[in-house]
Amino acid sequence: MLRAVLVTPLSGPLAGYGRAGAVALQVWADRFAGGVELMAIDAHPDPRAAARRAVRAEPDLLFGPYGSGPAREVAAASARLVWNHGGARVEAAGNVVSVLAPADTYFDGAVRAVHRADPGLPGVSIRYAGSGFPRAVAAGAAASARALGLRVSCTPLPADPTGDSTGDPTGDPTGLLLVAGGFADELAAARRLLPGRWRAAGLVGAGVEEVLADLGPRREGLLGPAQWVPEVAADPDEGPTAAEFAAAYRAVTGVDPPYPAAQAFASGVIALRCLRDAGIGTRPAAGGTDLDAAVLAAARALDCTTLLGRFRLDATGRQVGHRVLTVQWQDGVRRVVWPPERAQAGMRYPLSA
Repeated sequence: MLRAVLVTPLSGPLAGYGRAGAVALQVWADRFAGGVELMAIDAHPDPRAAARRAVRAEPDLLFGPYGSGPAREVAAASARLVWNHGGARVEAAGNVVSVLAPADTYFDGAVRAVHRADPGLPGVSIRYAGSGFPRAVAAGAAASARALGLRVSCTPLPADPTGDSTGDPTGDPTGLLLVAGGFADELAAARRLLPGRWRAAGLVGAGVEEVLADLGPRREGLLGPAQWVPEVAADPDEGPTAAEFAAAYRAVTGVDPPYPAAQAFASGVIALRCLRDAGIGTRPAAGGTDLDAAVLAAARALDCTTLLGRFRLDATGRQVGHRVLTVQWQDGVRRVVWPPERAQAGMRYPLSA
């Protein structure tokens, strides 16, 4: 029987997301993988120590944690191959296979959707809080906007919230506002900056059901990135459908699976496919770097579609198959508005309409 270890936050501030992924991988191991022995190790408060404990268990598969920070720590603490399903800002490396779209692509769809709706958009104002993930999101948004010929202002959110105005540093407060930061930072920024006179606004937290719920009706019209929306999930050529996975997850938890669960589950599906492609299958194997090298080679040659979407790595190991969806809050519901071929509704524009 294959041995798998998941290192993810089971306590601490990210515990809710980590536990959802743990349940999903257990569902994969029990119901869809033909029987896999799965151990879950709490990554909080020390992801590196948790990674070392995982390696000592000599797993055939090592799944990383939810959260870009913990995921980078786990990858750095081990030479073993890490299946990254929860860290959007984990650089391509020799011991990482990422199944989710990178952080620097998060706002690409929002920029493109707004520009298509308004080719005369005066500019994009990007605000970010912290480092790491928010900076990567902001840098990617800036690159997308500049590629379309748009004027860009990219500035940190002030340490003193009272020092931030509702104006646009580009000098025109009617363009596109994009905010990236911790969820608490984004909620505070939304309360300060919205509604303002922006033509459109996007926040990373707007892509998640619960994060900006406290805004109430002020959330209406906001754009956000979403790694997975089950209603528009792709038809997979590998693994179960989104509906089949959701039914199995509900049977265990009584609730629908959130996006971290889908990401974790998809990583299991892809890992098992790579084991088969490497000629290993589900037979017991001595976990180690030789096994990892064969599986990594299979991953870099693989092009498939799971319930999460397309999986394909480029020559550097960067995930280029999976694409972030852009959602907009319309009548109190998230609806996919980009890309056009996956859209559930047209984008409502401008924001004040």
